[in-house]
Amino acid sequence: MNKNILKKSILAAALVPLLAGCVEREVVYRDRPAPPPEQTTVVEEAPAPPAPQVEVVPVAPDPTFVWVGGEWIWGGPRGWYWGPGHWGPRPHPGAVWVHGGWGYHGGHRVWVRSHWH
Repeated sequence: MNKNILKKSILAAALVPLLAGCVEREVVYRDRPAPPPEQTTVVEEAPAPPAPQVEVVPVAPDPTFVWVGGEWIWGGPRGWYWGPGHWGPRPHPGAVWVHGGWGYHGGHRVWVRSHWH
């Protein structure tokens, strides 16, 4: 047998275990969640929400979960009420949690609810 072929075979056999350790787990998301419901709530002539409440963030139940901070939610005649924060999974890879805030839509001052983007 040719020494060159033998050397290449031994080298290839030696590299296989080294390369096998480089394989990473591939996560495939087959079902993308439905888009969120309408993300604006028209709030005309309503007072601004109170300052955010201080929350104690508990330990994550899973390392892949993301902390979704609490927020003030407009309840119409009831006014603002606090929705507490919680741990949750991302709805799809690369999703980012966007906190609510004021904006304008159709000439109206609107409150844009927190949502995944």
